[in-house]
Amino acid sequence: MRTDATRRSGPGAPLGLYIHIPFCRRKCAYCDFYSLERADDAALMDRYLAALLRQMEETSVTIADPVDSVYIGGGTPTVFGADRLAALLELISRRFELTKRAEITCEANPESSDKKLLKRLRKAGVNRVSFGVQSACDAELKALGRLHDFEGAKAAVEAARSAGIENISIDLMYGIEGQTQESWARTLGAAAALEPRHISAYGLKVEPGTPLARRAGVGEVFLPSDDAQADMYETACRVLALAGYRHYEISNWAKPGYESRHNLRYWRLEPYCGFGAAAHSDCFGVRSAAPRDIMRYIEAVESGGEVFEDYDRIPDSERAFEYVMLGLRTSDGISKRRLTNVYRLDPDSAKDELEALAQAGLVEDLPDSVRLTEKGFLLSNTLILRIFDSLKPIRSPFAKEQR
Repeated sequence: MRTDATRRSGPGAPLGLYIHIPFCRRKCAYCDFYSLERADDAALMDRYLAALLRQMEETSVTIADPVDSVYIGGGTPTVFGADRLAALLELISRRFELTKRAEITCEANPESSDKKLLKRLRKAGVNRVSFGVQSACDAELKALGRLHDFEGAKAAVEAARSAGIENISIDLMYGIEGQTQESWARTLGAAAALEPRHISAYGLKVEPGTPLARRAGVGEVFLPSDDAQADMYETACRVLALAGYRHYEISNWAKPGYESRHNLRYWRLEPYCGFGAAAHSDCFGVRSAAPRDIMRYIEAVESGGEVFEDYDRIPDSERAFEYVMLGLRTSDGISKRRLTNVYRLDPDSAKDELEALAQAGLVEDLPDSVRLTEKGFLLSNTLILRIFDSLKPIRSPFAKEQR
């Protein structure tokens, strides 16, 4: 079976592992991640587990790099069951070189998480759990089609702590049908009162092909305007800062020292290997993706055939744009030294553009880095393109004149 990893002669930079569990009790109308409403199909889950274990086992022999983050996402990983999740984690601990303080995260929904399951996950190695809470207002949860209420979310957070998992993250959403500035402020306050180590807040997007997109297209649903969402974003920045959370990425806040290590890996262009249907990898200069079809994935693994549908060796110019795009999403911004030494772009060539953006309060142009302000985060897509387009390649002094 072909994998996307290349044998290394010795340990290199730390690696991340992502495992996709594409099962849900109910697929949310806004979600465009690959998932199936097959939470009661034990036979399919067992077959999928066997495929995952085989893919991970075969990949492990090609990797000598230490692993410092593991992320089990979905779907709803907790509907996969504690035994199956523990089997995955047991193989990882046995076949990969986990660092001493590796971050091991499992996504969870409140309605499928109880103390017994969470204790089993903690025993298997999970030290961080990310709950999809979305709102503290039950009417908004109903509008989203969620299966829990906020009391259930609070109970799940308490169950995680009782199970010994202190590093808890909560996902929230703004721009929900019927949501107001006041209800959003209540959600932020209620979430902060639970004292998670990490909070994510995402604006609801109407993704093409989703049930929400079809309803919005025929006027069955009315969402808050872009201006209203911008106001909600600013409210999140203000409320979470007052609650002691550091705004370290456009949509993410954390108590100091509890930033998501695995997600930072994506934003810093650090390597990761993905396992499962629809999982992506970016390892050792090659990007790949498994099929968004559980049976095609399972059959490929079982037959020993090609698991990944796409293999791309990313050109330097694309990597440079990704570095600027992803780096400017974070509070650290982009390093001028890395622009120069790795991507061969001249920071000084963007001096006039950066000065204009700094005067507008959108950018901080520091001696060693460039980063967006919180005001700039609101316009990040536009600003990222402006900054990248203003950067010019460093010309070698030995290059011949082009005629």
